[in-house]
Amino acid sequence: MRSFARLRGAILLAALVVLAAIFVPGCAEPGERVALWHAYRGDEETALVEVVNRFELEHPGVTVELLAIPFEVYTSKLGSAIPHAHGPDVFIDAHERLGIYEKEHLVGPVGDALPDGDVGAFDATSIDAITLRGVRYGVPMSNKCLALYVNEALIPEHMPSIEAIAALRAKFPEGSFPLAYDSTSAFFHAPFLHAFGGRVLDGDRFAFDDERAARSVDFARGLAAKKVVPEEPSGALITQLFASGHVGAVINGPWFQGDLKTDVKYHIEPLPKIEAAGDVMRPYLAVEAAMLSPSGAARKPARDLARYLGGEASSKVRARVAKQVVARLDVWNDPAVAGDASLRAFHEAARDAVPMPTSPAMRATWVPVNQAILKVLRGDMSSADALREARARFEDVMRPPPPPPSPTPALALLGAVLLALAFAAVRRARDPGFQRELRASLPVYRWVAHAAVTVFALVLLPLAAGALTSFFTGTQESPRYVGFANYVGILTARGAPLLSHGSFYLTLLVTVAWTVLNVSFHVAIGLVLGLALSRPWLKVRAVYRVLLILPWAVPSYVTALAWKGMFHRQFGAINAVLHALGAEPVSWFSHFTTAFTANLVTNVWLGFPFMMVVTMGALTSIPKDVLEAAEVDGATRWQKLRLVTLPLLRPTLLPAVVLGAVWTFNMFNVVFLVSGGEPDGTTDILLSEAYRWAFTRDAQYGYAAAYAVLIFFLLVGGTRLLGRFAPRGEAT
Repeated sequence: MRSFARLRGAILLAALVVLAAIFVPGCAEPGERVALWHAYRGDEETALVEVVNRFELEHPGVTVELLAIPFEVYTSKLGSAIPHAHGPDVFIDAHERLGIYEKEHLVGPVGDALPDGDVGAFDATSIDAITLRGVRYGVPMSNKCLALYVNEALIPEHMPSIEAIAALRAKFPEGSFPLAYDSTSAFFHAPFLHAFGGRVLDGDRFAFDDERAARSVDFARGLAAKKVVPEEPSGALITQLFASGHVGAVINGPWFQGDLKTDVKYHIEPLPKIEAAGDVMRPYLAVEAAMLSPSGAARKPARDLARYLGGEASSKVRARVAKQVVARLDVWNDPAVAGDASLRAFHEAARDAVPMPTSPAMRATWVPVNQAILKVLRGDMSSADALREARARFEDVMRPPPPPPSPTPALALLGAVLLALAFAAVRRARDPGFQRELRASLPVYRWVAHAAVTVFALVLLPLAAGALTSFFTGTQESPRYVGFANYVGILTARGAPLLSHGSFYLTLLVTVAWTVLNVSFHVAIGLVLGLALSRPWLKVRAVYRVLLILPWAVPSYVTALAWKGMFHRQFGAINAVLHALGAEPVSWFSHFTTAFTANLVTNVWLGFPFMMVVTMGALTSIPKDVLEAAEVDGATRWQKLRLVTLPLLRPTLLPAVVLGAVWTFNMFNVVFLVSGGEPDGTTDILLSEAYRWAFTRDAQYGYAAAYAVLIFFLLVGGTRLLGRFAPRGEAT
């Protein structure tokens, strides 16, 4: 008995130790854990790993958990994780998002991670960039801005101005250019704007609408008109042109070096002067900093890590391994750092750079400014008109939310609905027949309970959460109830004419036309190919089937990007064919009809294999004796197809058509990647419009959620309408 008692005591003690290790913080393993998030890749990630390893050696008992997040979703991941205590203690990001992070309570003051005694070790611009209202919210790590990459074979001499580079146009053959940059991007246009003395944002006020901004856009328009820069530029195109020796100089950032795989000899220098403006080009400056989440700011190991990331030892590693333009001044006394020509050039460029505004209003400027620049470059509007339109769109997005309505009517309606449901449930429960059926079916519920719980958790709960979000505005931390104001704004076109630019109804018409045309082509082409490939006399049918299924097998985003390249005005394969046939090249994305056609062709290419496979599968289920009977009765091939084959295919094709219509209605990838909504958002569909409200227009998630709810009801109604075309007993 005593031995049994001892054994029982040992088991209980072990259980207590295990429970303590699980539930008591710090008992599982000795020491502290600090979570560090970043979006680095390549050499930058390698340097960060080396820095973290050194920190752990110098701080025994502290373990750093590194997590790399894709840059495209970095901000959204932080916004969803930090408020729920699942995010990082320390995260590395650019300073321009500080206003958003501070507004949404995603960042905390760094405190002793950057004490007053350390401030003098950094350049004043970097310190100002991470300071909001006198409070420091980050430890500067590196500076990133634009500079000039010069191909020494094409431009052997120093060019003091943009005009001097433009004057070289006559020496460059067709297909080559003296200068290249993303001329349709507000970020890359900023150096021109700053040279003319303009600004995109002044505090929270839109400033890209004055004479200085107009002069900068007209100057860029002149460069494009003289073919100094390529038309419809993109990052991949510029990289390819420079790497192949077809561009004399490129305006780009330090990340451009990582994409260059070329034998072209080049050097980097600060951006030159614009003689027409009388000043040098001053790019935007992005200061990358180690920031602390609110929970991380309260932990000393997290503050120690942030301080170490901006320290001298860390900066030397990052400059040496990752070629980062570090923010610490003392590191530039190191010959190994100062002797690097590219680092020194970007360091000099950063001295004249303009720190990007940290105002949350900044993210609402990009789309209006991009569209204004693009319209001027294409000659669609004058600079004055385009800038006025950009200001109006900015003010429309930034309009204050409506006053919160009384929740009483909504609560009364909800109470009435719940009361009615309760009465119906009680009445149903009292029915003897229902009680018998319920008792008889109880064993069955055990088999479907897991499926019901799964559907509830994965389908119904997200739908309910989205519907609930549509009644609010503001951030996750400070939501503001607005009732049906988001729906009213959408359905009234925000006070503008119902078919005005960007309105719900105009976008709905585009979406319906997009869906009908795509599904029609999918069915027609798929049906024809399915019938052809089912013929027994067709040789090598298996080869044809594999080749025709390939468009469906390749990931849609890969296909979309490939087709976008083929539709390029200067270098696209489609315009090359048109030119060979004697036709003029088409600027596919400058007009609605051509941009819509480009989207349509891409999606038809992606969608017809599905209908072809469905048709071939359905044909195998048609009894041969039915077709033989029709032939015996003297039916022609057309009559057999029209009166026998197609009616028998209808029950199988109709569900596929419904599914294809739903897919096409929500086909975000093609619209976003091929046309990008161009020109000026006219080819956007409802889903891409909702995306823009959520991620490019001041993060109005409630408004985007209202769009999603309306899309849901439209799809429910549309599928029910299509179901009416099915014969009785075959409804979808």
